[in-house]
Amino acid sequence: MSARLLDGKAVAAEIRVEIRRRVDTILAAGGRPPGLAVVLVGENPASQVYVRNKRKACAEVGFYSEMHELASTVDQTELIDLIDRLNADAKIDGILVQLPLPEQIDEAAVTDCILPTKDVDGFHPDNVGRLVLRRPLLRPCTPKGVMTLLERTGRPIEGLDAVIIGQSNIVGRPMALELLAARCTITVCHSRTKDLAKKARSADILVAALGRPRFIPGDWVKEGAILIDVGINRTAEGTLVGDLDFGPCSERASWITPVPGGVGPMTIASLLENTLQAAQLHAALL
Repeated sequence: MSARLLDGKAVAAEIRVEIRRRVDTILAAGGRPPGLAVVLVGENPASQVYVRNKRKACAEVGFYSEMHELASTVDQTELIDLIDRLNADAKIDGILVQLPLPEQIDEAAVTDCILPTKDVDGFHPDNVGRLVLRRPLLRPCTPKGVMTLLERTGRPIEGLDAVIIGQSNIVGRPMALELLAARCTITVCHSRTKDLAKKARSADILVAALGRPRFIPGDWVKEGAILIDVGINRTAEGTLVGDLDFGPCSERASWITPVPGGVGPMTIASLLENTLQAAQLHAALL
């Protein structure tokens, strides 16, 4: 078997076209564009690239966007004061604080102070709790993007066995909740998991989100499985690779996401969807 590619870049482009159409409709009716504020602390090169891509995507779909750059030495009070101002700003529908943050900042405290209706990352406890209760509002972007890609396979996933390798709050845990809501049977694996290879081989859907280059070999893949590679790792040669050993894994899978061009573009597309949704929520509250 040779896997078909789940082309996140192409799907994300389709989503951006649809969002732009909806924004144009809002503007034609006399409304304002959805607004996103991005907060970048420090000069992490990877974070700068992510932020630049997000702002470019905002411009493409007609969103208003703001960039707030703070020094890596900023204290927590100053950062939270900024978020409080953005919470009160009527032209801002979404607030994104780019992670990671410097060690003097409590990431949880920063997340908690963002209004749940402006939490376009989907990390606020209120939004995570709503996902647990199957009453989602703003959903974590990467898992949401993965669910969109799974829909594009055309394969019903209800009843399938899904294995997630990685338990982060950003991907692994909310991914489990998304798949559970879709009526999959879930196994979440982590650094203390016993017989990881056996569990991976049982997966109809395997989500790799551990951040280790080419960690998962082809012989861990069940014949016909759907493989979702969330990992983005740079090799010593400077190339980007995922957590899956792509060649051998693709020989056994039915579908596989490439790196780059798979989950990454879908994360940004989901952020745009969340920002539009937040703008609609705020308009309904007026």
